[in-house]
Amino acid sequence: MDAQSRGRADNIDPADQWVLNPNTGEYELRLNPSGAQSPVPGPRRSARRDNGAAPPRQRGDAPPREPREREAEVSQQPRRRRGAEPEPEPQGRRGARRPPKKPKKSKAKKILAWTGGSMALVLVAVGSAGYLYLKHLEGNVATTDVGSVAKKGFSKDDAFNILIIGTDKRTGKGNAGYGDKNSVGHADTNILLHVAKDRTNATALSIPRDLIVDIPDCKTVEPDGKEDIIGGTDQHRFNESLGQEGRNAGCTMQTVQAVTGIRPDHFMMVDFNAVKTLTSAVGGVEVCVAHAVNDPDSHLNLPAGKSTVKGEQALAFVRTRHSFGNHGDLDRIKAQQQFMGSLMRKMSSSDTLSNPKKLFDLADAATKALTVDQGIKSVSTLKDIALEMKKVPPKNITFLTVPVKDNPADGVIHKTVIVDPVAAPPIFDAINNDVSFTDVKKKKKAAKDAQAARLKGSRSAASDVRVRILNGGAQAGSAQSTLQWMQTDKGILKSENAGNAPAELSRTTLEYAPDQASQARELAALMGLSGSALKPGKSVTNSQGLPAMTLTLGKDFKGAGVSMTAPSKAPEVANKSTADKAQCAS
Repeated sequence: MDAQSRGRADNIDPADQWVLNPNTGEYELRLNPSGAQSPVPGPRRSARRDNGAAPPRQRGDAPPREPREREAEVSQQPRRRRGAEPEPEPQGRRGARRPPKKPKKSKAKKILAWTGGSMALVLVAVGSAGYLYLKHLEGNVATTDVGSVAKKGFSKDDAFNILIIGTDKRTGKGNAGYGDKNSVGHADTNILLHVAKDRTNATALSIPRDLIVDIPDCKTVEPDGKEDIIGGTDQHRFNESLGQEGRNAGCTMQTVQAVTGIRPDHFMMVDFNAVKTLTSAVGGVEVCVAHAVNDPDSHLNLPAGKSTVKGEQALAFVRTRHSFGNHGDLDRIKAQQQFMGSLMRKMSSSDTLSNPKKLFDLADAATKALTVDQGIKSVSTLKDIALEMKKVPPKNITFLTVPVKDNPADGVIHKTVIVDPVAAPPIFDAINNDVSFTDVKKKKKAAKDAQAARLKGSRSAASDVRVRILNGGAQAGSAQSTLQWMQTDKGILKSENAGNAPAELSRTTLEYAPDQASQARELAALMGLSGSALKPGKSVTNSQGLPAMTLTLGKDFKGAGVSMTAPSKAPEVANKSTADKAQCAS
């Protein structure tokens, strides 16, 4: 029952039931002398004040009733029948009806309002601090313009290759005492990191610094924007692809592609300080040695078994070569791979991820240590790369080393190595074709089934295949050599060289119209093209005005007559390791 109905039942003007309480400064509803006070209309409030005390009693008020007694009293009041005439206005009361004043905000509500405003201010401050910190991190990152050697941006939807370069430049506090203090910064440690398109796996391929290679001509960009070409050199150590003759990281990227056939999309370069600052930021990295080490050259001093290293000791661990295996670079690479796996585990551990200070220190140390290409210079892009890497399970991150043989030119003193011509190419092909070196659960996709179906069905005779050949990133002259191979060796006489494609492609494609599917299957079989290389589309018109297919030779093209069938399984590799398991250097 509403308050006004209750008032009229006792012949009291409802307007006169509102009385100003001098203690609270608010109007209160007074019922008959025997009734309890009611709160202001609106949201139901407690009869007690905020501090728990009962409202002051006025003369004539009855003692406070218990809630149940008040409810019983209300239930006994007569109700006004629907449609009945209103009762006459009681006489004897002066003054017009006084509407209740708007209730004032309680002290608690005022506090909440101020707190809400303060919280908003705090959030704005935190957001501003985050923005400023982001700008601070971006100011840490150094960049090198390597022109078109690196991609312009980073795609979260594709596989990607990043060349990680550790230089032997002695800049930084305490580093001048390490060996060649005047080093211009050669490519001392090199890891080509391939992350699979589906993020189920990744491969970290180490390239020995003492690998004898042909360093190609490379284009560099001077500070004033002018381009300069540095001539290549044959049969030199791989580490001279950086620093020597003014070569930059772009030259190292091009050397990697020349040696492996794998194009790095971007590079990340660090110096001695990176090892010291990153390990300190995460509170140390656990390493293991099979026997006690005391190396005066690297200053590494560790007992046998597991130890936690950071700062100078961490740098000493990755630099040591005379304490492991045959005292050469290959055994040092194994120790470095062990160290990298341990660092990855520590950086992704809950101890690190749940500690804001460690995360801030790690971000600061990592960005200060990095030099990258223009395509990934923003901190947001570096964050995207890190998040994509985080999707890969550590058990599926494989560490490999380029298979090598002793360099016969060294004679009996084995100082350098050469690429193993038998064992290395299958590894390069597997990486180039996004094949995992670990057992991963492949996601079944309808697209893959559709690609495989393109190879099934009838095939035309070679003499009926009509195709135009474009060079879309393959070596110069590939379109002409392929044309000769088709016409001379395979009898595909209705073929022609159409020059260069409008854009470069990473993979070779064959586009055809629906009525040319049988021709496409025949050409795919002769060239060893996979179903993914076949692109249903439309035909083009050749020089004779007849419909033809379009074959675009991409960067993966291996040469006229060389099968392009991609490996479905990675080769067995000795001495491989994964990032989830700790191994002891010996």
